[in-house]
Amino acid sequence: MKLHNTSTQQYQTITAYDEDGVEINLARFDYSLMVMPEMPPVAWPATSFDTLTSEHFEQINAAAPDVVILGTGAKQRFVHPRLTSSLTSRRIGVECMDNQAACRTYNILMAEGRKVALALIFET
Repeated sequence: MKLHNTSTQQYQTITAYDEDGVEINLARFDYSLMVMPEMPPVAWPATSFDTLTSEHFEQINAAAPDVVILGTGAKQRFVHPRLTSSLTSRRIGVECMDNQAACRTYNILMAEGRKVALALIFET
């Protein structure tokens, strides 16, 4: 799906996505990554939902977002609370959804000026 440009182009904006990857400011990524509005995307070492560990969420915690949108792949899955305890103990919300919904939600929250982290899992 192609998305329309907005006045938020100075930020990391999802400009397109499909089942195999995502475009951020027109640059294509086909591996798991973490995105925040004011930081370049970084590789996220989650190779699948089933291999998630608390260490994966420590990387997100270090970025100190207000909320985390976790894209769990092609379908929505829910992460065990013990994995996200480092985030929830700091009152950082974690929302799980499929990758396409996560991309749309990230763009909305980012456009509202929220300090949102998007973590997408693309299975390798």
